[in-house]
Amino acid sequence: MKLFVIGGDSRIGYMAEELGARGEAVTGLGISSTSIPVRLLTEGVREADAVILGVPATRDNETVFAPHYSGLLPLEGVLKACLPQTPLLCGMPGSFLETRCKEAGIPLIDYFAREELALLNAVPTAEGAVEIAMRELPITLWQARCLVVGFGRIGKYLSRILTALGAKVTVSARKAKDFSLARMLGYDAVHTESITRSARNFDVIFNTVPEKVIDAAVLSTLPASALIIDLASLPGGVDTEAARAFGVKRIHALSLPGKVAPVTAGKILCDTVRNIFSERN
Repeated sequence: MKLFVIGGDSRIGYMAEELGARGEAVTGLGISSTSIPVRLLTEGVREADAVILGVPATRDNETVFAPHYSGLLPLEGVLKACLPQTPLLCGMPGSFLETRCKEAGIPLIDYFAREELALLNAVPTAEGAVEIAMRELPITLWQARCLVVGFGRIGKYLSRILTALGAKVTVSARKAKDFSLARMLGYDAVHTESITRSARNFDVIFNTVPEKVIDAAVLSTLPASALIIDLASLPGGVDTEAARAFGVKRIHALSLPGKVAPVTAGKILCDTVRNIFSERN
């Protein structure tokens, strides 16, 4: 297949290289890889069997997210060059891009919504969160009191790593089956709605819930030494203003797979993209 990759962070560059290594005809513009042939925007899009953007596809609804490109890549230029049958693959497209693609008759596929990608992305995300905790905490994770808010894909794998390091792990959840699973795996468990009563007991809190679950009520109970590592997508799960007012350190760790393990993340993306093409025949 002729694939045109535009923008994205380092993992997109490695994804492009991996796709090329597996036999696809890959060209690009504004990507981190220097081994992928460069094409002009319009001709690259028009001659491609599929166009691939990064994660997110855009941050301002005007330009393609391309941190490795020195100029600006107009999003509208991509859409106008796309033929109606040419699929546009990206991560977290947003409502604006979804609407524009629907208007233009362009098949839009959010590879970030794929379960196989979400599951494997939990690995570099969890490892990155542990690296941040090790760097920021004045204590070891061994014997550290850790609260993992949310027991989804990331929460499960992160809890496993922390336990292996000797941390004392408590997870928060809302569903009865998650409480049972947490206890079966040897974790303490609390209800997410009641963490205000126990938050003060932890050295570090890892949040994976994309809702404002760590609000002023929770933050007011935390000691000044507490650390919050927020892994939730924008706008995150922490009341930023309240954290600042109470002097609690909160690190919003976004896009960790592309930062801490771009090669692995790129290979995961490559597998996901190839799965999409296989299903579309």
